[in-house]
Amino acid sequence: MDIDPLLEKYQQTLDAFDSLGGNDFESIINKKLNLANLMKHKNLMISELSGGEFKLIQVIKEMLSSPDLLIMDEPDVFLDFENLNSLKNLINSHKGTLLIITHNRFLLNNCFNKILHLENMELQEFDGRYIDYNFSLIQRKIELQELAFADTEEIKRTEVLVDKLRWAATNHSEPAKGKSLKARVKIQERLEARRIKEPFVYIKQPDIRLFADNIIEETIALKVNDYNLAFDDILLENVNFEIKSTDKVALIGPNGTGKTTLLREIFKNNHNSINFNEDIEVAYLSQLQGEMLNDSNTILEEFFEIGFKNSQEIISWISNYGFEEEVINQKIGSLSGGEKNMLQLAKISSCRANMLLLDEPTSHLDTYSQIALEKAIENYNGCILMISHDFYSMVNCMDFVLIIENKTIRKMSMKKFRKMIYAKHFDRDYLEIEQKKKAVETKIALALKDNNFMLAKILSEELESLIKLL
Repeated sequence: MDIDPLLEKYQQTLDAFDSLGGNDFESIINKKLNLANLMKHKNLMISELSGGEFKLIQVIKEMLSSPDLLIMDEPDVFLDFENLNSLKNLINSHKGTLLIITHNRFLLNNCFNKILHLENMELQEFDGRYIDYNFSLIQRKIELQELAFADTEEIKRTEVLVDKLRWAATNHSEPAKGKSLKARVKIQERLEARRIKEPFVYIKQPDIRLFADNIIEETIALKVNDYNLAFDDILLENVNFEIKSTDKVALIGPNGTGKTTLLREIFKNNHNSINFNEDIEVAYLSQLQGEMLNDSNTILEEFFEIGFKNSQEIISWISNYGFEEEVINQKIGSLSGGEKNMLQLAKISSCRANMLLLDEPTSHLDTYSQIALEKAIENYNGCILMISHDFYSMVNCMDFVLIIENKTIRKMSMKKFRKMIYAKHFDRDYLEIEQKKKAVETKIALALKDNNFMLAKILSEELESLIKLL
């Protein structure tokens, strides 16, 4: 028997094993599990993990094969903040090339050294951090708005001159005036052409608005007394809290601790431990989008079913949420996750309820829509109970936090919550610098609104110095 081919195959297998780091494979696995804070679950069955932990295991599994390019599509969706931090650690420790689609501001600000921005059917590359990319967009916006303002003034002057030349050429048949008119018209056309908005600076943002008809004075809107939740194991016991009619509250906790089930039971209001004020009307956004949207409906049919009278009324309403007229006959099942969440927001806003239950409303939304939703929440006149793992949305628009710990829920002030998160995941001065940065960005927006370009440029220098500290 000729064993040479067998020996050759054996050697090839050994070489492949070595190239994968076979001798160190268990050590490599342990390092990845440590980075993901999953070492304590090393001997568990996959079926025993939470959804967030399972997602991290999927990421680790793909990284262990050492691909030249690893592509991930929104790996952060529905991860709690601890698991999100673990994902950040895995991304930053990976030696190969990663291409990741994400709208998560925590990952965007802490993981990447190159940005590919797809907007208005164009792609723009930027070498550097996302925070630096955003700053470059602000600088470019100041520059373009100043040019546009100067162009507008010049166009006004040119229009007056064109009208005078046209009148002279028409009424006096002066050839010289006709030539001057043509020259001035060409100048005006060039000025108009320069006003074309750049796709990455002037981005159309949704105009999300959340309406409440029956606005009631500050009183208890929702009271939960001695609530318990168990499946195979006890998840929550002896839960007590109340929410006032003007409160905006975040419900947070690790994946798999019963947040969604609690919110759903509050919405259904069929539990003896859950009591609403009789004047409260509730609307619900589900992270399981099929609960509140019918995938087999078109957008048009979905809104006819909730009381809209005609297609024009629907088109006008959904246009504020980023939907163009041509998509109204599109099946909801064909929409992206972000589009479905925007459609849910459009639906619950049309209900004009004075209490909103929102389960992961920012999931799948792009950063511009997230910011638009934050503004809508701030301006909403009712009360909100929101499940979220989006630290930025919580800090920007919630009044306090209900945090699940040790199978119960306790209230935490936003100030204490911020300190807790920053102590765990950020440098000591990050919070103060981030708050100053946001304040300066607001001042720049106001300066641009007033066409005060000199002030905007001075403020951008201040902003740049703050960004260097982050």
